[in-house]
Amino acid sequence: MAGNNSGPRKPSGQRDSKVLDGIVAQAHKQRDTRMAGYREQSLKLHPWVCGRCGRNFTRENLHELTVHHKDHNHDNNPSDGSNWENLCLYCHDNEHQRFAYLVRGEGFMPEAEKKKPATHNPFAGLKDILKNK
Repeated sequence: MAGNNSGPRKPSGQRDSKVLDGIVAQAHKQRDTRMAGYREQSLKLHPWVCGRCGRNFTRENLHELTVHHKDHNHDNNPSDGSNWENLCLYCHDNEHQRFAYLVRGEGFMPEAEKKKPATHNPFAGLKDILKNK
């Protein structure tokens, strides 16, 4: 199998080096763009803990920590982070579900889950009981 060329190719000189330099430069530019985003800013400002359930995050699972806009306006990104809170995927999803119900005028839970007001009055016969004593 002396004529088999299916193995990896070796870089050939200056041309491949320029392509690689371009790829590395593009990767650095994309990283800088991401770092300027609000998620990276929030991760620098706030602890890596879910603001609702208290779950802690490390570099290994940091992708599961999201940045929530408290006022639900993704264009409101003050540099002090006052409109952001870090939430895990589950708490973030729950927050947006609650907000969707509120926007539709359903309060914080669907109509089917709303509890009916209590109709039982435990003191209804108290006056009569006290009169008999």
